[in-house]
Amino acid sequence: MVSACDSSYDRTSELKAFDDTKAGVKGLVDAGITRVPRIFHDLRDDSDNTLPVADEGKFRIPVIDLEDVHKSPPERKEIVDRVRNASETWGFFAVVNHGIPADVLGEMKDGVRGFFEQDVELKKQHFSRDYTRKFGYNSNFDLFCSPSANWRDTFACVMAPGSPRPEQLPAAFRDIIIQYTKEVMELGNLLLELLSEALGLNPDHLKDIDCGKGLTILGHYYPACPQPELTMGATKHTDNDFLTVLQQDHIGGLQLISNDKFISVEHRVLANRTGPRVSVASFFSTNLAPNSRLYGPIKELLSEESLPKYRETTVRDYVAYFNHKGLDGTSALLHFKL
Repeated sequence: MVSACDSSYDRTSELKAFDDTKAGVKGLVDAGITRVPRIFHDLRDDSDNTLPVADEGKFRIPVIDLEDVHKSPPERKEIVDRVRNASETWGFFAVVNHGIPADVLGEMKDGVRGFFEQDVELKKQHFSRDYTRKFGYNSNFDLFCSPSANWRDTFACVMAPGSPRPEQLPAAFRDIIIQYTKEVMELGNLLLELLSEALGLNPDHLKDIDCGKGLTILGHYYPACPQPELTMGATKHTDNDFLTVLQQDHIGGLQLISNDKFISVEHRVLANRTGPRVSVASFFSTNLAPNSRLYGPIKELLSEESLPKYRETTVRDYVAYFNHKGLDGTSALLHFKL
């Protein structure tokens, strides 16, 4: 591993050279590299990749069955109680019987893989670091500000409010992402209802303050890594949205507005010698869209015993700060603490 104070290493030039290829991490793998470039070496304190296998008897991810959510008030209350417990203690949970057909999930993953594995010249047409665009692809949104680059490529597609025209979307997933958006928004709105009820609020509270108004779908592609012990697929972080629905994995919790009643879980992704790994993350947030609405701890959750822990901010300012800071192993929430 190279020391951060190695004066012979021109990191800025290497970052620019990598970015200028517009081929991403997959381009490095396709070129046949056998060593991880230094810009990807993880110098942070969360880089211990030799994690023990969890004892399932002690560590069991909460799984919530949504099949009976509309069946009767007592059964819905039981589901809400489970959502509350998972959100307060874990910050994420897995859902089953969520209503999204298996073929839709599979086709969306195939679409992500198809985009990243298409001819590189076609993929380069979508390369961009303009995060106000409806669609763009690059490697590491925080490439020039994060201490270490992550071993992954990503596309981001803003599907709400106002989705791109079909011709603006890559052919690899043009049809399926429209269907997937419809399905995941329905699930997201249901989860926002359950989270509202779990907070003791009206079921429509989080939707009424626009927590479900915006949706950005991220397609992550983690190529096989020749030296996974030196880098990360995604550095430890918390998400920068209201709610994340991650396909076949966990659902990340509310941030900021629950005044820490529900936690925002830190998570990371390890690099691996086998691959590629593909994931689809649906971020419920208006991101950088112009919006003057201020968000802070929900007033109904405050009292003399539960004072506000965060100052108010717009989603745009919060996301702008998150993007400027990058994935440096710390939570952006700390910047907004009172």
